Amino acid sequence: MPEINFKLQFDARARLVFILLAGVFTTLAAVPVLAAVESEQTINWGVMGMQLFGGLALFLFGMEQMADALKAVAGNRMKTILAKLTSNRFMGAITGAFVTAVIQSSSVTTVLVVGFITAGLMSMAQSVGVIMGANIGTTITAQIVAFKVTKAALLMIGVGFSMLFTSKSERTKHYGAMLMGLGLVFFGMSVMSDAMKPLRTYQPFLDLMIQMENPLIGILIAATFTGLIQSSSATTGIVIVMASQGFITLPAGIALAFGANIGTCVTAMLASIGKPREAVRAATVHVLFNIAGVVLWFMFIPQLAHVVTWLSPAHPELSGVDRLGAETPRQIANAHTIFNVANTFIFIGFSTQFARLVERLIPDRPIEEEGLVVSAKYLEPELLSTPALALDRVRMEVLHMGDVVQVMLDEIMPAILSGNKESLATIQRMDDEVDILYAQILEYMGQISKGTLTEEQTEEFLHLMEALTDLENIGDIIETNLVELGRSRIDNSVSISAPTQKVLTGFHELLKRALSGAIQAVSQNNREVAKVVIDMKDEITALANSAAAHQAARLVAEEPNRIPAYTIEIDIIEKQKRIYYFAKRMAKTVMPIDEQIELDSTVQVGV
Repeated sequence: MPEINFKLQFDARARLVFILLAGVFTTLAAVPVLAAVESEQTINWGVMGMQLFGGLALFLFGMEQMADALKAVAGNRMKTILAKLTSNRFMGAITGAFVTAVIQSSSVTTVLVVGFITAGLMSMAQSVGVIMGANIGTTITAQIVAFKVTKAALLMIGVGFSMLFTSKSERTKHYGAMLMGLGLVFFGMSVMSDAMKPLRTYQPFLDLMIQMENPLIGILIAATFTGLIQSSSATTGIVIVMASQGFITLPAGIALAFGANIGTCVTAMLASIGKPREAVRAATVHVLFNIAGVVLWFMFIPQLAHVVTWLSPAHPELSGVDRLGAETPRQIANAHTIFNVANTFIFIGFSTQFARLVERLIPDRPIEEEGLVVSAKYLEPELLSTPALALDRVRMEVLHMGDVVQVMLDEIMPAILSGNKESLATIQRMDDEVDILYAQILEYMGQISKGTLTEEQTEEFLHLMEALTDLENIGDIIETNLVELGRSRIDNSVSISAPTQKVLTGFHELLKRALSGAIQAVSQNNREVAKVVIDMKDEITALANSAAAHQAARLVAEEPNRIPAYTIEIDIIEKQKRIYYFAKRMAKTVMPIDEQIELDSTVQVGV
């Protein structure tokens, strides 16, 4: 815990230094540029470039800061909304829009969708609505930057900074970070806008802007630029800034927004490389939907421009470039939103057809031969920037690892009682899969810990780490202790009587229920199931005592190898009790901390 807190403080100070240096650098850089324009009407390209890229850095950093704060504030709410996804395609679209608006990344939303499909929680047809809604969520960036409240930017930064560094409330700090990030967005826009002012009188640049009137060229340029930098937010910010200076008209701005919509698909496609077929299909839906939308609207750009001109605020008191710069940013933002909302309503009725099309384009791979090394299913690196969702993926992977341990437990008792060495070796090899998954989950959790975690997320992180270790310990008990007992039974030619087998099997069935419940409790964060597992303690203890009494009674039976048999049978009971101990510990990690303390203070009998 102290290490994580230290890291959070260090990151906050590092960010502050970056903000101050970037702000001073770009502000000082603005002075010689403007002076040069006023005196000589020449352009200092080096200084302009530094100011432009410095402003862009502030803009993108502000977007990231604001998105991080939103994730921290709304992270658990996102999990709840995602968990309640229904088969209603319209609810899926609304969910996709909300989640994308919070995390500021349609590609991350696509990754989430892939995880739900892989886990069997969502069909391909259901996912199409969520992916379509994600495009609506991306328009929030354009709407934010089009407000142009640049005069209040430094006030937002100052107030946000005060909230972030003086408040003791974690929630207030998040709101402060959000406000400071928004201020940086507007300040970065202001810096970029000032940097581009000299270009108003630079004829070669104006001639280049005229070419943007060709919508096809605008779409290609924006798609290429967005694909290269993998950030539609950056493209949108630059387009809005150019529009605020009167460099581009509304139709040209709409074409650039269309191109950004296509270019943002590159991120999702790159993320799907080497991933399961569901990931490739989801990314393909994203690409097909965005391209189809642009193709549909390409011939209607003038009509769309007319509609948003009518809907958006006008400034008739201005004229020429000044009026263009005042009106166009908001018009482009509104066009971007209308375009994506309209596309969703047009195509959402064809979500089933979209799903069938991508399933035909990307068929399932043929069944591969056995012997491949097991690998984690749900640990997506793209979700690491959203700890609340990344921790949910860890829970899903705990279920995956738990399935392997559950199979080991299911098969170990028959193998001990009547199996051969090959069946025992098969179970032992399964623990190798458990160890691989354990290592992969630990590595992923190590990446999560490098991010900014709230106190609640830090507590959840530590509980998951504990549950994961308990599950791995259960696998080790089966692989090392129980398998060895089975081998000992074979080596010593021990025959376990039918009554004893019945007792051990009954105990084993109860233990299987406990482990299954513990895995379910952790993977679903289900406290009711966890309490059931914890409350099994008395039943487990009573059954263990009864089994031990049975073994003691049979110790005097006239059977061959009675002493070795007794030793093996008692050890089996003890190892099973040990497995329940770890299953109960797993279940306890789901309970509130005050209830855990109460449980820990209770006298434990036997287990």
